[in-house]
Amino acid sequence: MSELARLIRKSPFFIVTLLVLAKAELFRFTVFSGTSPRSLIIDLLSALLISCIIELIPHRRVRQVLYGVYWLIATLTLLGATVYFRYFGSVATYTTLFELNQLPAVKSSVKSLITPLEALYFADLVLFAIGWGIHLWKKRRDQWMLAYEQVPAPFKLPYSVATVLVSIALIFSVFTVRASADTTNELKRAELVGFTNYQASVLWNAFSAKREKPDVALKDIPATKEKLEEQVVPAFASSSSTSTVENPAYFGSEKGKNLIMVQLEATQNFVIGLSVAGQEITPVMNGLVSDSFYFPQVFQQIGQGNTSDAEFMSNTSIYPTAAVAMSKGYSDKDLPSLPKLLGAQGYTTMTLHPNDVTFWDRDKLYPALGFSTYYDKPFFTNDHFNSFGASDEELYRVGLEKIKEASAAGKPFYAQFVSLSSHHPFEIPEDKQELTLPEDIAGTQLGNYLQAVHYTDKALGKLIQGLKDQGLWDNTILVLYGDHFGLQAKDNDPADVSKKLGIDYHSQITRFSIPLIIHAPGQEGKRVERTGGQVDILPTVANLLGLSWSEDEFVPFGRDLLNAERNVVGMRYYLPTGSFYNDEILFIPGTGFEDGTAYSLKTHEKIEDFSKYKGDYEYILEWMKLSDEYVKQLPKHK
Repeated sequence: MSELARLIRKSPFFIVTLLVLAKAELFRFTVFSGTSPRSLIIDLLSALLISCIIELIPHRRVRQVLYGVYWLIATLTLLGATVYFRYFGSVATYTTLFELNQLPAVKSSVKSLITPLEALYFADLVLFAIGWGIHLWKKRRDQWMLAYEQVPAPFKLPYSVATVLVSIALIFSVFTVRASADTTNELKRAELVGFTNYQASVLWNAFSAKREKPDVALKDIPATKEKLEEQVVPAFASSSSTSTVENPAYFGSEKGKNLIMVQLEATQNFVIGLSVAGQEITPVMNGLVSDSFYFPQVFQQIGQGNTSDAEFMSNTSIYPTAAVAMSKGYSDKDLPSLPKLLGAQGYTTMTLHPNDVTFWDRDKLYPALGFSTYYDKPFFTNDHFNSFGASDEELYRVGLEKIKEASAAGKPFYAQFVSLSSHHPFEIPEDKQELTLPEDIAGTQLGNYLQAVHYTDKALGKLIQGLKDQGLWDNTILVLYGDHFGLQAKDNDPADVSKKLGIDYHSQITRFSIPLIIHAPGQEGKRVERTGGQVDILPTVANLLGLSWSEDEFVPFGRDLLNAERNVVGMRYYLPTGSFYNDEILFIPGTGFEDGTAYSLKTHEKIEDFSKYKGDYEYILEWMKLSDEYVKQLPKHK
């Protein structure tokens, strides 16, 4: 038997502990770009904690099985977390395990994220195979009994030593986690405490939150919300929502009109007005901009639920908690929503999405939001546009039929469309790729993205033409907005994108900026520079439709962008908690405010002195916390 095989047989405790430690450091190099002696000690103690617990089990066979399970779980978890970080830019938590059933639906996206680096997580299998091969060769060469007489007795860590090590590792982990409790930046916290301790801290925080009483009772949230605005950012006091603004501009200007909201998959704002090699990427949306309200400074705010979170926000004006997809964690709540507001006004409400409605639990989310009808995969002819199935053209074809039926009933309607044709990895049929791109762009992810968005824009034009053909265009508000970024950070260096497209592409400002276009038939076009987010869509649309509500029945956490004098919108999950966009800057915290980073929204340059924005930082932390308190306390729907 080889020395390696003998050592494994003799002491899986040492081998597995060292292998798990090595993989934890590989994760650190991938996510945090390096390690340190302190980090090495933290990760070693985390690995020892579990190994020593296994050593406390008296049965050797059980220990061996558990070591194998421990090695496998650690390998797959850290591998998955590495791929996850590459796409989301955040550290995966145990709650993401509940989303594993979603992987088959996005397998093309996941496959494109895996790189040769991930093979290192399984490099030890090669060593195991070599060791086992040597063992088999020697087994044939030597006498069977002689070979096994030379094998020492299996090693087992003394019970007393294992107990002491478990105690030391546990105390150290608790101390490490508690010392980082005030760090709101999830990436910094994960870096400080290590991957395993970070999972423990997230689990403990979730457990504590369930046991603790809310800081603010549900009935007191409207007053607390108003007080927070007055104390921290007085300019906000009169611009929270349509219901509190005195004589808001445009209020009710589109009252009674139909409403169509189109959520555009992975559409970033930089494509609006962009031309490549003399070709407009989005000619349809460019045409709309001239006679619509166009908001060029709106940013994504989605959490773990991604596209479904965007649907949630645009219909509720509530922040995602980022701890879980809102469709999974809160679809049992009686959610105040735009469909319910319009339903009370006699509107027919529907939502259309060509994927399976069970994906992201939309079959639960849509009833919770108050949509009277939803149309999913079975209602569309699968033209095999991409891995999701039906194309945007098919989505709008069916949608126009359903809209025609609703309009014939003589009632106004609200129809939500969730597009999919520009989904990552942006591989669309060749006969739909109409752009002639330069050689340095064609075939790259950037080129594929431009082709997909161009198709999405063209399909949108068919929806608009269909509305005109049915005589509905002049009686319908059309709202277009992106759900989240498209271009992957790992595949698209900002400097490279800037050079190829002739724009100033910033990794966090441009990447997270999404379009918001509201075509209101009774209004002239206007460019609105106010910063906003997806939580602001509902209040802005409600203002145009003349919708009012009491604070007892509806508490929005967004603002009417047509009337707000100033705005601050928070973002977490894709950026650390405490990050915000206001009308001047993007701010990203470090361990706190003082060691954070700020960039100008206009110039994209780094701002050295951002001390005057500390009030915005404190405000957005409290604002998002209050939103969390609100949605968690909403009653269960019947």
